Amino acid sequence: MKMSIVIPCYNEEENIPLILEKFGSIIKKENIEVILVNNGSTDNSKEILEKLLPKYQFSRVVQVSKNQGYGHGIIKGLEVATGEFLGWTHADLQTDPYDVIKAYKILEDRNWDKNIYIKGKRKNRTFIENFFIVGMSIFETLYLKKNLWDINGQPNIFSKDFYKTWENPPKDFSLDLYALFLAKEQKRKIVRINVLFPKRVNGKSSWNTGFLARWKLIKRIIKFSIELKRKGIK
Repeated sequence: MKMSIVIPCYNEEENIPLILEKFGSIIKKENIEVILVNNGSTDNSKEILEKLLPKYQFSRVVQVSKNQGYGHGIIKGLEVATGEFLGWTHADLQTDPYDVIKAYKILEDRNWDKNIYIKGKRKNRTFIENFFIVGMSIFETLYLKKNLWDINGQPNIFSKDFYKTWENPPKDFSLDLYALFLAKEQKRKIVRINVLFPKRVNGKSSWNTGFLARWKLIKRIIKFSIELKRKGIK
């Protein structure tokens, strides 16, 4: 079976070479397609991708001219993915590309069960980061009445059949919540894998820049949670 992994990149010119090198060192016999989405970057990400991708046959690029959000970039990548299983992870190398290989092997061991949803569960977080993770997890679980722990953990891996059930997914970081909630709603088998989250390797996060940025993110996710509960999804 083939797996397609989408990596949204916004101003990740320093990390892109490292991402490709890392995936190049760990993809062996696994049939994995890596789709890097240049999500409206204003640095040299486009030029670096065009230069490096020919060296890595497992990779391809999707160019998004204007950044419309984290979720939008992921969706654009999923739209062109050719794998029977799909997913996404981050470009900042705070998620180890080898976690994708772990997910691949889980699916392989389970005979490519299309009802499985694999999601990372973050370890090695700071006290402040854990404070936000625990707080949001408790709120989402109680408010939406489903076990929604560490909704922004990476990677997220699922079947194309599951992806085809999506309707109007959000274009921002609420996409993580949307996908996990929908998997729970459809009673899919949720498999959590422990992943380490080290410090960012290069550059600055486009969203995780301090308390106010985190609070802004939380407010957006809470707003989406309210819409989710009011409208419901299928």
